[in-house]
Amino acid sequence: MKHRILVVDDEEKLRRVIELQLAAAGFDVDKAGSAEAALQLIDRADLVLTDLKLPGMNGIELLAAIRRQNSHSPVIVMTAFGTIEVAVEAMKMGAADFLLKPFSLDHMMAVVQKALEVRALRDENRQLREELGKRYAFDNIIGRSPAMQEIFATVERVAPTRATVLLAGESGVGKDLIARAIHFHSPRRDRPFVKINCTALPENLMESELFGYEKGAFTGANTTKPGKFEQADTGTVFLDEIGDVPASIQVKLLRVLQEREFERLGSNKTRHIDVRVIAATNQDLRAALEQGTFREDLYYRLNVVPINIVPLRERMQDIPFLVEHFLQKYAAESANHITVITSAALSKLATYHWPGNIRELENVIERSLVMCTGDQLDAADIKLDSVIRPRNAGAEFSLPPGMTLDQFEQELIREALKRADGNKSQAARSLGLTRNALRYRLAQMGLEPEGGQAEE
Repeated sequence: MKHRILVVDDEEKLRRVIELQLAAAGFDVDKAGSAEAALQLIDRADLVLTDLKLPGMNGIELLAAIRRQNSHSPVIVMTAFGTIEVAVEAMKMGAADFLLKPFSLDHMMAVVQKALEVRALRDENRQLREELGKRYAFDNIIGRSPAMQEIFATVERVAPTRATVLLAGESGVGKDLIARAIHFHSPRRDRPFVKINCTALPENLMESELFGYEKGAFTGANTTKPGKFEQADTGTVFLDEIGDVPASIQVKLLRVLQEREFERLGSNKTRHIDVRVIAATNQDLRAALEQGTFREDLYYRLNVVPINIVPLRERMQDIPFLVEHFLQKYAAESANHITVITSAALSKLATYHWPGNIRELENVIERSLVMCTGDQLDAADIKLDSVIRPRNAGAEFSLPPGMTLDQFEQELIREALKRADGNKSQAARSLGLTRNALRYRLAQMGLEPEGGQAEE
């Protein structure tokens, strides 16, 4: 692509010299002797090279006018030695670089090339963000059922605000997708979106990962490192599986939500941030409140706008649309490029209970496409997980003879710990509990002191 550069200087000879050099390098060149004339040509410029000292409006005022027009064109300012302080001011206002007169033409070309490369990277980043925004547009999130339409309406109302949102729902229902939709429909869409998986962070590393640390804060801290919240400043933090956050970190999260401030590990300096918090959980936080494993004040800070995402089995009318989406997504990757599914196959999908929700449906479609030998997906090609069965609500349940409910629960916990080789996080996941809920039960059993640290 041939770039067009606008040269702004009231010295005609210098404009001519710069024009010849840029033209020889393959650039198109526009020239202007004043800022007022330059503003008429800004729309077609890929880069602006301007003197700071101009008749009428000066270079600083021109830079400000360019930024008011929302032009993404980088601006390089030229200045004499005596006005270098003004050049620094221009850099603070958004100038890409400056050239100190007198300068060599080779140096000028190097500065121009660097500025254009930076612009190309920024344009690519902007384009990616726009594509992400389109991906998370409501039209591209599949949900024709009334339950999903109600969720979209809530997201549309809450997205422009900075209100904290708590997403609740089973694993695989699309909480991540809804969180990103809220971010990309908010005024923060061009700012960072930082996802924090609370389950994946070991408890002894969680504080340093969330809030950062100073050099020397602990063994191995050889450099200062900002945490996730600092990385998300002016953007959105998505706290996934918030129910797994230990009590010591819950206190610090509460302070971030209330005061918008925190300290890095090993530092006494209070840092202020501007973040919007979205949290998600597949656990019943009200039960955690009753058990004392989740702070009540934190819960109410998070639960400003609750959104409950219903499981797939409660919105089965969305299955045909989801299947069509996944067929289009994976057809190009499969050897036979299948994009057709029979009504018998759809009926089979509609009678399944989907314990893994949309994530499981996507896996089933991908697996079926890989294994299919025909030119369309039929019922025989749909391979469902036969291990996980829905619980029969009418089935009778009885405890083992001579065992109380508490004893039965304790036996289940001991067996889960045994299978997990003592790893409490893994045992908690196998039991469908949060790490804190398991610790609470172990304390009740006398196997762990109240407030004890979970071993990884």
